[in-house]
Amino acid sequence: MIRVLVVDDDFMVARIHRRMVERVPGFTVVGEARTGAEALSMVADQRPDLVLLDIYLPDISGIEVLRQLRDLGDPEVDVLVVTAAKDAATVRKALHGGAVHYVIKPFDAETLRERLTRYQEMRTVLADDRAPGQADLDRVFGQAGGAPGGSGPNRPPMPKGLTPESARLVEGELSRAGEASASECAELTGLSRVSARRYLEFFVEMGKAEVRLRYGTAGRPERRYHWTGSRPV
Repeated sequence: MIRVLVVDDDFMVARIHRRMVERVPGFTVVGEARTGAEALSMVADQRPDLVLLDIYLPDISGIEVLRQLRDLGDPEVDVLVVTAAKDAATVRKALHGGAVHYVIKPFDAETLRERLTRYQEMRTVLADDRAPGQADLDRVFGQAGGAPGGSGPNRPPMPKGLTPESARLVEGELSRAGEASASECAELTGLSRVSARRYLEFFVEMGKAEVRLRYGTAGRPERRYHWTGSRPV
């Protein structure tokens, strides 16, 4: 499990973010901090893998929290900034401080899920003992070329509302399962059934999956998606 610390001075917002995180398979929240000082203390005590960090805190800014984490020589904890601050200077400081991503409030659960999924994939790639290849590094650094539906010959553009992060998630689960319905894919990925079906249909369009109809005793036949592409790297 990836251990997450939620840092936000608003009690209700912190609870909402906790629920969002804990709905994503593979993540658990180990605590909530209301101030920068409390965040630094809880990082030392709880040793989370990832901090969801707001910028606007009552004592010190989230950027200062990020700086102190790095000055303390703690490169093991990663930081995902979640904030209403969207000025270029703050974004640059977060980037230079080593934040793995920057999400602007307000955002929906799907947006956070996608960022967490990308982070989870990054950890998986870097946890492997083998030396990562270029395709692995493209995935870690978010290059479009490594994403399903990215630029390249014979690849249709990704439809509006679909993201490379969730596409990779569906691609990985479907390729491992071999075949699944939209409902089964939704359960495997944590996406809604409607979202899962949109990604599955996208892979059919790309020629990486095909539809097989399963007829039951009554009602409409079930659409089952069979993976025909190669396994993701």
